[in-house]
Amino acid sequence: MVSKPKILFVEPFYGGSHKALIDNLTANLNDYQVITLPAKKWHWRARCGALMIHELIPQITTEKILFCSSVLNLAELLGIRPDLHILKKVVYFHENQLIYPVRDVKDRDIQYAYNEITTCLAADIILFNSNFNKVSFLENIKKILKILPDWRPKNLKSKIENKCQVIYFPVAFPRISLCEVLNTTLHIVWPHRWEFDKGPDDFFSVLFKLKENKFPFKVSILGESFTDNPLIFSKAKDILKDEIINFGYVDNKADYYDILASAHVVVSTAKHEFFGVAVLEAVYCGCYPLLPNSLVYPELYPAECLFSDLDDLYIKLRDFCSNPKSAREAMHKMSFNFEKYSSITVVSNIMKIINTLQYFCFIKRKSFTSDVGIVFY
Repeated sequence: MVSKPKILFVEPFYGGSHKALIDNLTANLNDYQVITLPAKKWHWRARCGALMIHELIPQITTEKILFCSSVLNLAELLGIRPDLHILKKVVYFHENQLIYPVRDVKDRDIQYAYNEITTCLAADIILFNSNFNKVSFLENIKKILKILPDWRPKNLKSKIENKCQVIYFPVAFPRISLCEVLNTTLHIVWPHRWEFDKGPDDFFSVLFKLKENKFPFKVSILGESFTDNPLIFSKAKDILKDEIINFGYVDNKADYYDILASAHVVVSTAKHEFFGVAVLEAVYCGCYPLLPNSLVYPELYPAECLFSDLDDLYIKLRDFCSNPKSAREAMHKMSFNFEKYSSITVVSNIMKIINTLQYFCFIKRKSFTSDVGIVFY
């Protein structure tokens, strides 16, 4: 344990991108402390994470900054642990629950959105991993508040917006040498979590149609699966048994990147995406992206990579099936700036904010503008 920590990282869901972010930020620090809970039972962490973790946080001594993700109900934690109020509080949004897709409006659980809104009110700085994430959050606050029966607070958007900034997620791109894909059959990769919000039904419906119309292809279904997977995966495993090369999560990163490098195309049919590390990694490894013309994708990718609907996706994949080499040829022609998403660039930007906040803690309280565009009062 560090004797005089300056930064306190609190993460109730220490896994996946949440773990990667903290690990990237702390890699070159020596004056920090990390308090975490395992990445299990996300819904319970989002509801009760503050209560679960508050006793693990030691009494404040030399800390100046509290850094957490939006999974933590920051307002609730500050209520339970009032000694944390003196810290400057930074919240990072990997996603937001205000626009989580639900099958029916009555299925929406307002608690998650409510937690995120109160967390923003309690924070000093709010970081979003994309502009789409930030805008979709701010623009839907009013819609969430309309669910309240009465006494709806006003001007919450303006109170929160002034504290917001976009900082892309830091991606640790692999060191690989790209070579020509030798496969004469189109290899499609789908590297997403096996959950409803990633749109697996839509993806497999397109593959079923390709198979039915006798267009040749191979497919790798990657990504993390859970105890209760959507039924479409077992159906697809049976129907596409002759097309499937890989089916399931690949734990070894080197093997995972090798699969990406062997594919021609990466596809997303997500209904809920705010950055998409898996797609970005696949593109870095040489896959041509086919992505919805919605969510975060138009912000990050050229228009020619986007499809308007599933019929459009089918047509694009059908054409690549007929000429697999054209996917890599199109990829080579595409100009893409990976540097702005790299760990070195992004971590540097976040640390500028943290260092500015630490400096602010040592000077008299007055208005000034930092070199990263944040105005403090």
